Amino acid sequence: MLTEYTVLIIGLILLYAGSEFLVRGAASTAMLFAVRPVIIGLTIVAFATSAPELIVSFVAAVKGSGDISVGNILGSNVINIALVLGISSLIKPVEINRQITKFEIPYMVFASFVFWILCLDGTIGYSDGIILICLLAGFLIYGFKNAKDKNKIKDTINNKEDKSKNQEKENYGNRLKSIFINTVMLAAGLAGLAKGADMVVNSAISIATAIGLSQAFIGISVVALGTSLPELAASAVAASKGESDISIGNVVGSNLFNICLVMGTVGLLNPMKTDRNLLNFEFPAMILISLILFAIAFFCHKITRKTGFALIIFFISYIIISYFKTI
Repeated sequence: MLTEYTVLIIGLILLYAGSEFLVRGAASTAMLFAVRPVIIGLTIVAFATSAPELIVSFVAAVKGSGDISVGNILGSNVINIALVLGISSLIKPVEINRQITKFEIPYMVFASFVFWILCLDGTIGYSDGIILICLLAGFLIYGFKNAKDKNKIKDTINNKEDKSKNQEKENYGNRLKSIFINTVMLAAGLAGLAKGADMVVNSAISIATAIGLSQAFIGISVVALGTSLPELAASAVAASKGESDISIGNVVGSNLFNICLVMGTVGLLNPMKTDRNLLNFEFPAMILISLILFAIAFFCHKITRKTGFALIIFFISYIIISYFKTI
């Protein structure tokens, strides 16, 4: 048993390290192409920080552990809002852009409802996967249409007009070097994620079996917390630097990727059954915390420290209730 816990910890460390490389490489690449910070958070950083959920959930589904796969997504989405934004706001209150309140957060709530409805029949199948991937495609199309930071592009154009051709060549060379370094970081991150995911899933299954906990609860708690470490790190650092757009964008985008990309991919490539017990509490809890975030964004436009503390209490209550449901 001690060996399984050691493997789990090493796997979580690999997931964290791999996602850190992905986040840095992806965010740096996006910055090179003058992409708005909130869009970076909603798409590039969100995708990178959702990579652990994607790989862990897919590996779990392939191994026949659908409860870990779905539980990981439900737990991660609750953790992203309640714990990640809660801790981020304790570091520094998180401002919420009005634009994200109009489209991205409502879209996340809508996707959460769709995911719940699709799971009512106890399966995530091929048709469900198509629906979720289409939802993601619609979100990405909107994001790419609003991706460019016009002010930054204008500044770049004006600066280029003032530079000599030699300076432009030098900048071009530096840009290529940065892209190469970022590509290496992305590759290293993916390698770490792949190995870490396999270790986490195998050890989690063994531990759950040995101590009598359900695989769904292990997925909701330990695995979900481990795969959410990248979101926590990215959002907390962004909040401390006053980059609220990246902090909130990362969480909203990550939740969308978790539902649409992760579960959509699982449905398309490896259809599986879902635990109907999750429909009674874990799914409603995910919907509720999403609606709470929307209400905070719509009425307050900011997550204060008091609100952040309340979100953390929500997370603790969620884990306690989930635990007592399994015993």
